[in-house]
Amino acid sequence: MQKRFKVVAPAVLAVAIALPAGAAQADPTPAAPPVTTCDATQTPAVYHGKVPTPKSVLGFDLGEREVTSAESDTLLTAIDAASDRVVSGTLATTAQGRPLKYAIVGTPQNIRKLRAIENSIKLLRDPLTPAPAAKVLARNTPAILWVAGNVHGGEESGTDAALKTLYDLAGRDDCAARRILDNAVVVILPTQNPDGREADTRRNAYAFDMNRDWFARTQPETDGKIELMRKYPPQLFIDAHEMGGTEYFFPPNADPIYHDIAEPTVDWVNNTYGAAMIGEFTKRGIPFFNRSVYDLFYMGYGDTVPAGGFNAAGMTFEKGNASPIAARTFEQWLTQWVSLSAAAAKKTEILTTWHGMYADALKQGLEGHLEPNQVYNPGHEVITQVPDRKVRHYFLRADDPAKKAETDLVVRRLQRMDVQVFKLATPLTVKDFKAYGRPEAKTTLPKGTYWIPLAQAQKHWVQAMLNEDTYTPFPYFYDVTAWSLPLLGNVSGGSSGQVLLPVATPVRAVDAPSVKVTTSRKIGVLQLSGGTAQNAAESSGWLRHRLDRDWKLTYQVLTPADVAAGKLGGLDVLLVPDGSAGSANNALGEAGRAALRDWVGGGGRYVGWAGGARLAALAGVSSVTLTEPTSDIPGSLLRTNVAQGPLSKDVGSSVMQFYAYDLVMRASNPSHVVTSYPAADSPDWFLSGFALGAEELAGTAAVVDEPVGGGHAVLFAAEPNFRAFSDGTAKIVANAITADLPSASARARSLAPAPDASRAAAAIPEHESPIRVTVPASDRDKAAAALNGFGATWTEQAATGGAVRFVVANPEGLDTHEHPWARKVPDALRDAGVSPLAVVLPQ
Repeated sequence: MQKRFKVVAPAVLAVAIALPAGAAQADPTPAAPPVTTCDATQTPAVYHGKVPTPKSVLGFDLGEREVTSAESDTLLTAIDAASDRVVSGTLATTAQGRPLKYAIVGTPQNIRKLRAIENSIKLLRDPLTPAPAAKVLARNTPAILWVAGNVHGGEESGTDAALKTLYDLAGRDDCAARRILDNAVVVILPTQNPDGREADTRRNAYAFDMNRDWFARTQPETDGKIELMRKYPPQLFIDAHEMGGTEYFFPPNADPIYHDIAEPTVDWVNNTYGAAMIGEFTKRGIPFFNRSVYDLFYMGYGDTVPAGGFNAAGMTFEKGNASPIAARTFEQWLTQWVSLSAAAAKKTEILTTWHGMYADALKQGLEGHLEPNQVYNPGHEVITQVPDRKVRHYFLRADDPAKKAETDLVVRRLQRMDVQVFKLATPLTVKDFKAYGRPEAKTTLPKGTYWIPLAQAQKHWVQAMLNEDTYTPFPYFYDVTAWSLPLLGNVSGGSSGQVLLPVATPVRAVDAPSVKVTTSRKIGVLQLSGGTAQNAAESSGWLRHRLDRDWKLTYQVLTPADVAAGKLGGLDVLLVPDGSAGSANNALGEAGRAALRDWVGGGGRYVGWAGGARLAALAGVSSVTLTEPTSDIPGSLLRTNVAQGPLSKDVGSSVMQFYAYDLVMRASNPSHVVTSYPAADSPDWFLSGFALGAEELAGTAAVVDEPVGGGHAVLFAAEPNFRAFSDGTAKIVANAITADLPSASARARSLAPAPDASRAAAAIPEHESPIRVTVPASDRDKAAAALNGFGATWTEQAATGGAVRFVVANPEGLDTHEHPWARKVPDALRDAGVSPLAVVLPQ
């Protein structure tokens, strides 16, 4: 186990203006009485008067009402224009053309020498910089601290508070502000999602949750942000959110925490910043909680990526959105200022430790040491330990031309997080090569294979991105449990624990690969449902992103009413992403179902997944049998075997399928199966991530291609384009659009409904973002009592191994942030003495 470094919180922490919770910001006074001590929360603010007040620019005080994206940009620009402490810029442009404006604030001297600071930070990030030199650099270099808000568009107050923080750093001349400015350069990104802010939606214009996109960087808002982070790597990253209720959440986090986040980072989060905020909020009597709900596990968050990729104290802050905007703004600002002040007070120690983490990462990589799993909160026990196997190297095969784009994308994603990637100049024999999901075997890797050694500064990020499994340490799931880049991309590779010195050359920066798709077929997208239906909006948005930005295909968006009105004419392919199949089936009516069957029977190609697959069965387009799962798989990757044919072109013999409580599909004819889960006792069986009872999938179909009259129904039981980064299965979708498929032309054009398939599909209950709680049968009554305490309604299901699953209704489809009590469920279960097997909250 890696040695833990204890970082003690300062005895007195400070925040700039002693406003009561909920108070709106007042116009500044030009001076304040002199003080003999500098308590940043109690010392009166002193403004030098050279920077325009927010009210003078906007016509109202920050905290009086929520600013718009344009008003945020206006104020940021005005402050920059008036202050020699500030420089600003635009890091990206959204899909709807809005800029993402940022500001960097520091002393005038530091602003003038940003390039020199960049160079010093690079030296501190270099594990080969000698420790004595690093100590000198730590004394003479400001820390880089980030404040970002509003990654979810409807969670507004982080923006207003970040603007307040910017104004205070630019306009104040008191000791509290000077302490931050003298020790840090602060990067402020008021809004990370301007399109969502203007629409008052959680997601961006393509319905991406951009607090899940950080490692894949499919969205320009995320991509531009991380490029700026590479230029100004943080030691602290604040990600300001909102949630339901009136309380405030700040770390320490809930378990689980990803195993290969450096321990000093977790220690900073818990014992420097968390402790500081606990003290401040307790002193003020502001309600807060921690060690619950918000984990530090999935490597796609705005806290885990700064932590895993930059060794920063990445922190999610959540303020209850039931409070008025004045209270939300004030409390968000309070946590920002407390954290910045705590970092400034320990700047030299933080930068010295930060360098030490990179040096230790290199050492761990040389030793082949993976950080072990541990839990951080009382009463918890580790359920899965990281295997005691040395890992010194990862390799990615590059000898399959059909997978060049996917392999290039993995390499590019690594390089753009400063990972060193090499290419073998000669073949390399590896005695213990462990291909993903296979046992160790002596293997000769060909010349041209990509080699990624763990012995480098970015060791923690390499392990996070190239892992075979995430080894989930605790059975609570705020998000998915598998995300390995090679597995998502269907790229062959593996690892070795040997001491190797390959003959290899550094790989130049890899360009973004072109994945443009060419077809003459006319494409339609059937939107099952809109509004607040999260799964429909996201699945459709991820698809539109693929069609627009990656594949560059034109398409027509249809509704079930359009189908019923006969608007399928002229289309060759109908793509039907996830959504409410029941609602869509009702909207189709018999006329729409008949029109759909006639269109497919006449040669149309229906390509549907998840809810789209269920709709095909309901409408009589397919004879597949769909059933609800009994397993607990909250978001994992499972290997499927691939039958060779037109839909598997350039896919290979297997592909990993992303699966999260999806339907179990069985084909009426084995010849229709395109991909299937292997037998559970087969050498091909492989699962990355958490699962209980996954064996129920063994032998079932993941993808079918069913000839239907003159057309086809190509159905995926689960989402093949998850967050637009499951590139392996997305290729099958592309093939389903472009491939020439043989038709059963002897069958009649008009199809008869498939009553058995329709009845099975109709028997499946629809759950819109439910809460799922699986417990041992012995805990059934205690768990039910805990849920009754919230007034919950649920359906009860038999789960694997005689366990009981409660599927708790969430009729409005609220995510955990918005839900009035979902976040309290884990604590209620613990207080009731329940030891859950799995707890999954709505995303």
